[in-house]
Amino acid sequence: MGIFTKISGAALACAMLASAATAQDMTFFRIGTGGAGGTFFPIGGTLANAISNPPGSRPCDQGGSCGVPGLVAMAQSTNASAHNVNAVQAGQMEAGLTGAATLTFAYHGTGKFEGNAKPDLRVIAKLYNEDLHLVLPKDAVLENIEALKGKRVGIAQAGSGTQIAVEAMLNEFGVNRDNIDEAELNMAQSSERIADGQLDAYFYAAGTPISAVIQLDNTKGLELYNWSEEEVAAANKAVPYYVPSTIPAGTYPGVTYDVNTLGVSSLMVTNANMDEELIYQITKAMWSDSARKLLDGGHPKGKEIRLETALDGIEGTGVPLHPGAERFYREVGLLK
Repeated sequence: MGIFTKISGAALACAMLASAATAQDMTFFRIGTGGAGGTFFPIGGTLANAISNPPGSRPCDQGGSCGVPGLVAMAQSTNASAHNVNAVQAGQMEAGLTGAATLTFAYHGTGKFEGNAKPDLRVIAKLYNEDLHLVLPKDAVLENIEALKGKRVGIAQAGSGTQIAVEAMLNEFGVNRDNIDEAELNMAQSSERIADGQLDAYFYAAGTPISAVIQLDNTKGLELYNWSEEEVAAANKAVPYYVPSTIPAGTYPGVTYDVNTLGVSSLMVTNANMDEELIYQITKAMWSDSARKLLDGGHPKGKEIRLETALDGIEGTGVPLHPGAERFYREVGLLK
């Protein structure tokens, strides 16, 4: 019994040491996303799965995790773009998803970030394009953007890239908080208010199709505002990183017409102080064959996240790549 006790004690000690070593080898990586009813959250969850490879996981070549060894990545629901760049700059999250307009304003300290620049932001990759939705109740008619005056309008949640961009656009048409009854709500809340008759319209930018909009379409129905060419040009002037785009007919079954609107690139960013080797390995894992399968099998926008477009538009933002990401893109020939 004494020998058994000693052996058991030694085994327990070894197990404890092994457990401690495993814990020490584990790296947590938080990715700020958006609300559950939008697109950032499911895309962030897919990326987190793609780059994760917790200690003790089955090897990649045996059907296990193919991410960065020891990495545990987690998608966190947030108020989206502006919240994420603030959190990444402050070191409260290791990475975040953001729209190109918000990223540019934040890094350079312009627009709503005047005097509050975020100089430590660095890009990992461009992901996919987001479309601006101006959602109306079923059968509602909005003659033009100026006609929003006096109405109850959802402008997205505080701290979101959508809200920053929409307020800048609306100013071009003389529409602002003084002449609308604004509501700061996330995508799911906005759709609920439209369904309940508590909103006349709401804005949200996200990758199509958006789950909250699908649900509204399937229940109460909806209309999407069709921007005129002149309105698109004015909005693009106000926010240059929102460019002309189209939501094709049938994207939402109840919307049987093409919708002229504006779109913006979404990107994954991190902090300049993050370890170069870690970001290199994460970037490499994002573009692995196993990650491709996850992206293709998840949210429809995942199919747009391609290595060949990973650097599209980044130079125009003026925000540098993280050195780890840059090293990977040089290795695969995307950078000379």
